[in-house]
Amino acid sequence: MSSLHALGLVVIGRNEGERLARCFASTRGIPRRVYVDSGSTDGSVELARTEGIDIVELAVPPPFTAARARNAGIALLLSSQPDLEFAQMVDGDCEVQPGWIESALAVLRNGPQLAAVFGRLRERYPERSIYNALCDDEWNVPVGESTVVGGPAMFRVAALADVNFYNPAMIAGEDTELAMRLRKRGWRLLRIDAEMGLHDAAIIRFSQWWSRARRSGHGFGEMAFLHPDARDPNWPRTVRSIVIWGGMMPFLLIVSAALAITLSARWWLAVLVLLLAWPLNMARIAQRRRQHGLRPEVARASGVLLMLGKLPQFLGLLGFHRDRLLGRAARLIEYKGPKAH
Repeated sequence: MSSLHALGLVVIGRNEGERLARCFASTRGIPRRVYVDSGSTDGSVELARTEGIDIVELAVPPPFTAARARNAGIALLLSSQPDLEFAQMVDGDCEVQPGWIESALAVLRNGPQLAAVFGRLRERYPERSIYNALCDDEWNVPVGESTVVGGPAMFRVAALADVNFYNPAMIAGEDTELAMRLRKRGWRLLRIDAEMGLHDAAIIRFSQWWSRARRSGHGFGEMAFLHPDARDPNWPRTVRSIVIWGGMMPFLLIVSAALAITLSARWWLAVLVLLLAWPLNMARIAQRRRQHGLRPEVARASGVLLMLGKLPQFLGLLGFHRDRLLGRAARLIEYKGPKAH
């Protein structure tokens, strides 16, 4: 237990129900734990209290964000232990795997330039929906030096302090944006070959997937705006792709169809060409994913949903710039509802 004295745990959650109960159970070996709640209505705070975990209940305003919650958790840890060296971040829908804490601590202690380490995050129920299966593939990033970091990860507190922690105003992409700032300051991020956790996305409906894609579009837009010079990852290029496929192509399709109806049937050729571009690109993506080892049905779904996802991503992108231009705080985009214990 003494080897964990330099480590604190921050769990964030909002209406995670039984997922949160599993998260707490998997982290009982860590002496210093903080749970930050963002307005749950499912008894999450009471559950944390029975576990003997320190609790922060965020108030509004300002709006709830995962970044704001993580900052609040770290602040509480540092208020009682200013010399805290490491902080394990966990989302309430994740369960930490046995042996992860020890493996991550050993790597961080031996790498003074490492800001964060993370391991293999697996989806708990990939068989329940194609959306969950795609999340499982999304979590499987290569082992080695990384340009991004996800929500669950172990951080060096000094590195977080060096970049003034998370951006509390971001409603999506806050982990990736943090990674960008850390790397600009010379810190390194590492994905190690170790099992880190089980994640329960619980995406079983198309409407949930749509909301999650819209949130990602908001996040991509904000990251490209904050880091217009980014090249790895190239967020401006990602935004251009969203604008082309999610905005310009549908607009041209509608205009071409209108011209075909009102002016000349020759415009139907333009409609056909625009329509064919979508399945061709879906097939190209699916083939590439199949070559990377995905099962055929998952690869096909990846191609279809990645292209269809440009539409809600474009709406999220528009939402970000609308709020930015109006000087309005972004509102949380949720895709999960309350789930009882």
